[in-house]
Amino acid sequence: MYNNDMKTKTDKALKIWHEYFSNEDKQYSEFEDSDIEYFVGCMLYNHFAFSKALATMKTMDLSYDFLMACGDSYDEVKKLIETIEFDDELKKLEFLQNFIDEARSKYGSDELYLLDRLKMHIDNLAKIYEGEITPQKVDFVSKTKPVNPLLR
Repeated sequence: MYNNDMKTKTDKALKIWHEYFSNEDKQYSEFEDSDIEYFVGCMLYNHFAFSKALATMKTMDLSYDFLMACGDSYDEVKKLIETIEFDDELKKLEFLQNFIDEARSKYGSDELYLLDRLKMHIDNLAKIYEGEITPQKVDFVSKTKPVNPLLR
């Protein structure tokens, strides 16, 4: 389950950005409160550097709009994230899954698009660690049916 010290750090990161973005003048055009949890989750994912992630999925990009809107608060949150350490990847994975589940519980279905994408990715990574699936590559183009990349 959650390590209390690590949870305190993620809660502080979320508080920084929720307070910062409570000023509508600092929000970007399509801002939603759930974006904050999504981007903290992405930063955790990138920081944890999972060794079993596919080569094309070693990091998750942060939105340019979000980064530009963050201003100096990004550095403050990044420093907090960088202090979150675990001695094994399964603990990192469990922490991230718990973080995402808690984040998803705060929002209605209309605000979960990004968090659901992150959850799907992390759940598939968990299956790799559990040996349920063998990673090969990301199939961006289905040979059987055209795929809308926005629906992945």
